[in-house]
Order: sequence, then structure tokens, then C-alpha cells
Amino acid sequence: MVRLPLTPAEVERGRRLGALLRRARAGRSMLETALDAGVSPETLRKIESGRVATPAFSTVAAIAGVLGLSLDVVWAEITLPDGEAAGTRAPERAAS
Repeated sequence: MVRLPLTPAEVERGRRLGALLRRARAGRSMLETALDAGVSPETLRKIESGRVATPAFSTVAAIAGVLGLSLDVVWAEITLPDGEAAGTRAPERAAS
């Protein structure tokens, strides 16, 4: 199967997702976060750097869960309207 090239909007969403995860991870190590989420550190690094712009939902859900991020917050952050800077809002933590 041939994979179609990503659209500019998909690339931008991937960049925003990576930035959100880096901010939410804060002082936590990449290795600890990745292992707790059940993904490889390399996968997390690629997502955070934007090299994997469209990771699997289950991967995003696992990482968000480890970081205490609501998936609603993740979606809202990565789909900001054009012109609104990502990172201007503090990520909300999921209710425990």
C-alpha cells in the first residue's frame, strides 16, 4: 500500500502534538515516559520532534494517559485555529 504524502495541516498538527507532549512531560525523562506508556523511547522522540506527524490513536492515548492529559485537551490543542499560537494555554490535566 502506498501512503499518501501528509498535508500541510497534518504536518502542523504533528508539530503541535509534539510540542504539547514535550511541555506536558516537563521534568520527566523521555525514557521513563515512553516505558510507562508502553512505547519505545525512539517512538516518543519521533512524535515529539514531529517526525511522526500522525501516530496511532492508541499511542497518543497511552502517552497522554501517562502524562495526565485529557484527550479532549490534546485534540483542542493540536487543532487550534490558524494564527493562534500553540502553547499559549497551559495543558489541563485529566481528572483522577
